[in-house]
Amino acid sequence: MDILYLLVPLSVVLVLLILGLFAWALNSGQFDNVEREGERILWDDAPPATKAVDADQAAATIRPEQ
Repeated sequence: MDILYLLVPLSVVLVLLILGLFAWALNSGQFDNVEREGERILWDDAPPATKAVDADQAAATIRPEQ
């Protein structure tokens, strides 16, 4: 029974912490446009330009005409 004196206040603090984090997420705009992020992976973006890192990689990707 004595453990309730510890668990009840800890659970209240935990609930208040969760509510505070949820309020912060709402105020900072985390839930403004949820659908856009789910559809973003389906959009066709231009492929990123590949660039040689060093001379060895450049020699391996650029082959002289034979």
